[in-house]
Amino acid sequence: MHVVFTVSLQSVVALAKHYGIDPEKTLRKIAGALKSMGAKEVYDTCFSKDLSLIEIADEFVTRYKERGCMPMLASACPGWICYAEKTLGNFALPYISTTKSPQQIAGTVVKNFICDKKSLDPSKVYHCTIMPCYDKKLEASREDFTTGKGERSYCEVDCVITTGELAEFFETRGISIAGSTEGVVDDMTGLDEEERGAFFSTPGGSGGFVEHVFREAALSLFGEKVEGPLQMRILRNQDFREVTLEVNGENVLNFATVYGFRNIQNLVRKLKMGKSPYHFVEIMACPGGCVNGGGQLPPKEGQSAKELIAELETMYNASIHYRHPWENKKVERLYEEWLVTPRHRQHMLHTGYHARENTIGIQVNNW
Repeated sequence: MHVVFTVSLQSVVALAKHYGIDPEKTLRKIAGALKSMGAKEVYDTCFSKDLSLIEIADEFVTRYKERGCMPMLASACPGWICYAEKTLGNFALPYISTTKSPQQIAGTVVKNFICDKKSLDPSKVYHCTIMPCYDKKLEASREDFTTGKGERSYCEVDCVITTGELAEFFETRGISIAGSTEGVVDDMTGLDEEERGAFFSTPGGSGGFVEHVFREAALSLFGEKVEGPLQMRILRNQDFREVTLEVNGENVLNFATVYGFRNIQNLVRKLKMGKSPYHFVEIMACPGGCVNGGGQLPPKEGQSAKELIAELETMYNASIHYRHPWENKKVERLYEEWLVTPRHRQHMLHTGYHARENTIGIQVNNW
């Protein structure tokens, strides 16, 4: 079996903070440890995140121009998607973005593009991701992310290990991340050797969807280039923020980040009443977003959860070398060589969602 790993940046930062190591060095040490146990390749999520940001921005601009269902609700959080499908059903589906999450785009690239380039049978490649969230296990098991039938069928992501589970796995085997030899972080595209192990991405510990889509929409739709950090206004609490674009005295774009189920329920209530003012919402089930995912490491003794979240968010953004996704030449070449047509992009990088009956038995079968 050809085993490969994709490691999320949120997990890397959590482990770096826990062990007191530089995040980029931590990623290389994780790669070294996993390869010492037989992993063939270890990737990070920077590349798949770039693809996800490009697709969701294009999807939003198209929906805005065509006066489609607003607000567009980001779909990268499987906890939110599970809630939407089972609790909100058909009401929520038209609002949800079809763009796959970075985890599932990584799975698509591994099981299709990489397997094709290396002449590997996708059903013989075992793709494991390291994620900050237990619900990513549910996402990976969705039937929508399985290709083929019978013995020839395969999942885009075969296994999900949380940050905490990875730390426990290493510790129970006497493996010290801090003491591990650094390994090579592989290039997911195989197109060049540059920039491996460095975090070239968009700021935002929960994917940076508002950061990227807001800037792209402002430029594409209104010719406005947004410079510097977004001026996010805190509303009900730290987990409910919004940013607006004003043109000629009129608010033309209104985006929000909504984290935690209490805030999500308030947003849904406004949607049902027809009173939501937003065009795009980045939704995450966990308070604090992905850096505070349920699979992350707990605070150390004497440290509060709020303090840890703030420190992780600061470390995450400080570790990022900001780069627009289209400035990644590997992304550009992948679109030129593989994602050639709109139909192929839609097939590989997008998915669909379904209303599901909210019962225990159905939950087991559907997820």
